[in-house]
Amino acid sequence: MKRKLAAVAVVSATALLTGVVQVGAAQAAPATSSIKAQAARQHAAVLAVAAGQSGPLAQALGLGAQEKLVAKDAVVDRDGTRHLRFERTYAGLPVLGGDLVVHQSATGGVKSVDKAVAATIALPSLTPKIPADQAAAGAAGAVKATVGQTIDADESPLVGVHQTGKAELVVWANDNNPRLAYRTTVEGERADGTPSSQVLVTDAAGGQVLSTHEKVQTAAGTGNGIFVGQVPLNTNQNGSQYELKDADRGGQSTTDMNNGQSGSGSLFANTGNSFGDGTNNNRESAAVDAQFGAATTWDFYKSTFSRSGIRNDGVGALSRVHYGSNYVNAFWSDDCFCMSYGDGANDSAPLTEIDVAGHEMTHGVTAATAALNYSGESGGLNEATSDIFGTMVEWYANLPSNPPNYWIGEKINLRGDGSPLRYMDQPSKDGSSADYWDAGVGNKDVHYSSGVANHFFYLLSEGSGAKSINGFDYNSPTADGSSLAGIGRDKAAQIWYRALTVYFTSTTDYAGARAATLSAAADLYGSGGTEYNAVAATWTAVNVN
Repeated sequence: MKRKLAAVAVVSATALLTGVVQVGAAQAAPATSSIKAQAARQHAAVLAVAAGQSGPLAQALGLGAQEKLVAKDAVVDRDGTRHLRFERTYAGLPVLGGDLVVHQSATGGVKSVDKAVAATIALPSLTPKIPADQAAAGAAGAVKATVGQTIDADESPLVGVHQTGKAELVVWANDNNPRLAYRTTVEGERADGTPSSQVLVTDAAGGQVLSTHEKVQTAAGTGNGIFVGQVPLNTNQNGSQYELKDADRGGQSTTDMNNGQSGSGSLFANTGNSFGDGTNNNRESAAVDAQFGAATTWDFYKSTFSRSGIRNDGVGALSRVHYGSNYVNAFWSDDCFCMSYGDGANDSAPLTEIDVAGHEMTHGVTAATAALNYSGESGGLNEATSDIFGTMVEWYANLPSNPPNYWIGEKINLRGDGSPLRYMDQPSKDGSSADYWDAGVGNKDVHYSSGVANHFFYLLSEGSGAKSINGFDYNSPTADGSSLAGIGRDKAAQIWYRALTVYFTSTTDYAGARAATLSAAADLYGSGGTEYNAVAATWTAVNVN
């Protein structure tokens, strides 16, 4: 009886899920409250359908009696083909590395499955050898041991730990050796004022640290002023005042942190419906950058991929400007679902450049989809995904004051010599990033291992060799000496987005990215066609074979 009911659910889901794609591609209707409610209902319907199949799919995949699938996301093609993304639990415990994507035909048949790890989950015992409070203390101690150290390129040194969460029992499977573990969040602060929220996984038998991940993801840099120039903004009239709140884009808004570091800040509002004067002397000017950056990122994802907001649920993010004092950074946090921008050195150079906004908010998109681990090769792919779509947001905006290019953070002048933070055409020009894959690339900082994917995206978009694009000069080499023509950035972005949302899992590495983008290219443009062959040749050109 259960199988029959599940099959009925599969058939009835087709119109609902296909409708999500069709509605997402349509123009927004004037009734913004209805749009928001509709998006929320559609997202809920997608997840409900995926959840309804979790039991039968777990059986079909041969999972054990103690394993359950938990629906996270779903993508449906126009022909009804479904790609259902699940997390996994074992005896009620979250399985880290247990995520998978099930690819189904329109009639519900399983075509293939992408798993983060292939290992069978079977634990001899669910009783930890060390108690939770000891695990939490050990995690806090491991973080405290890093005080004064800089771990990642875009982080300043940790200066203190002020809170440790309860240790949660989980199953650690990321290394294909499933075992009982604890997951603990340790919060603190870095020397530049950036909040730190590190998630540590420790072995439940001996307390060894198995993984550490900083949830607050930043883009380091300094800025030289206000970047977007004169731009239109959607505002909200509230009595006699106009607020920086955009009802057409999920209610996303911008607030003034007044150089504080906690809370949501004060919503920008005035009586004239005109914000900022283009200089840092007016506190609203940075807010204009942030609000426009969030709106442009929303519009890019909506118009390009029919994605309704960062989580695809129609909900807008919060942007917080004037964060901290002399804070030379910007960051995205899933915990507050918000972007935060510092004012730079001497509080005189806000870090509100548009590709910074697109980069950071894309971390939220990645978290809502593949959730690429922020370490090793998957961490490089995580960072590259943000660079890729941050760059695409910049091209989408096409601002006269910030002409689009394939450089990252060129306006924030991190090095003080006017050079970009990163180069996509030849990543090694920054002195640290990798142009090509090698066996040790996963040991690099994720902002440098990202170079392989950044280089891939540039080559796939524009091809190799010397050329001038939109007034900027590039000269992109290849590992094998090949000459590539490129297929255009729009097609390259479609391929990367489909790979991210349909094929990537939390542990995808560069070899997996090659396979995923080839599958994406075949889905979009046909197997063996120009685009498919270009993807294969471009990966070879960055030594991923």
